Amino acid sequence: MILILIGIPAFNEEKNIASIIAKLTQKGYSVLICNDGSSDMTSTIAEKMGAIVVSHPKNLGYGAAIRSIFLKAKELNCDILVTFDADGQHRIEDIPIVLDPILKNKADIVIGSRFLGKDSSMPSYRKFGIKAITKITNVSTDKNITDSQSGFRAYSNKVLKDIIPSDYGMGVSTEILIKASKKAFKVEEVPILVLYEGETSTHHPVSHGVSVIFSTMKFVSIEHPLKFYGIPGFIFLAVGLSFIVWTIQQFTITRQIVTNLSLISIGSTVLGVMLLMTAIILFSLVSVVRERREE
Repeated sequence: MILILIGIPAFNEEKNIASIIAKLTQKGYSVLICNDGSSDMTSTIAEKMGAIVVSHPKNLGYGAAIRSIFLKAKELNCDILVTFDADGQHRIEDIPIVLDPILKNKADIVIGSRFLGKDSSMPSYRKFGIKAITKITNVSTDKNITDSQSGFRAYSNKVLKDIIPSDYGMGVSTEILIKASKKAFKVEEVPILVLYEGETSTHHPVSHGVSVIFSTMKFVSIEHPLKFYGIPGFIFLAVGLSFIVWTIQQFTITRQIVTNLSLISIGSTVLGVMLLMTAIILFSLVSVVRERREE
């Protein structure tokens, strides 16, 4: 029998958690709640309704909750983990749609996309932000995903064994996709409908976007240091050398050193060399760490 676990990160969700757990258990799903430091009755309600509950002593963030859910799902050795929001915006009837590609061995990770199929009347500012972040994610993963920030996902047992999220913030969704790309996991998207009623998100859109962008930069710099630091390094070095040549030419003609040109040439050259050295050092360190892990 296939064990399908529905993992729900929850922070002060006593208004919604009971009805969600009741509907999920009625459909025969096992439910795992990560109580992320709630100050209300979220944990008590979940435990009384028979859900597996993992609690944080204080609010650590969405990414930390997803990490705890991954670790518990791995411990339980479930076949498929579905991450599901606790605010009532995700539809339980969409779970089979998200599960289907994994059950048919067509994918290792399935993302429920809000931009495929029917329009879910998402607020325009959120749509713009999510699409912008998704473009950044696609550049980092060489994927063509439409909704990199969807929290409605399914993960196979193979993914749970190989990926452990580390980002405690909203950047965890991007982190997982970057790590999945590195391990060549198959990622598919399916259309879902999200219900936007009342408060559409507990996360400020600006802080969310900044968190994801910094998270993406962090993981790209670790996974691809030569690209992240090396390419800008070559550009700055080339600019610096060009300005050095220009400065020398001006000195030859006028017998005067143009201060602006010389400052740009020195600054760009030094910055380029520093970035290139950083790229080489980080690449070497990352390579050593990976080799030791494989031993």
